[in-house]
Amino acid sequence: MTSSDVPDLDLDRISPLAWRLLRVAAGYEQRAVEREIDELMQAHISMLEGGNRSLSASRRRILLELYSEELTEEQIRAIVRHF
Repeated sequence: MTSSDVPDLDLDRISPLAWRLLRVAAGYEQRAVEREIDELMQAHISMLEGGNRSLSASRRRILLELYSEELTEEQIRAIVRHF
């Protein structure tokens, strides 16, 4: 699955906790995300998941695409909806 499979998902409405749960459900540690996505550091992930700072929409879309490779649309929607 890719993030384009959930085109109506509003990246601005994904909570910091949901971002963390998406990462964990997809099987990634913060350092692994840093290795997978150029120019994205563990600190960026920590700030996004801690609610201290948001990433640009394009970086959040790339992050969602990474997680979407390991999750189904239903899993993503359930995490975003409930957390």
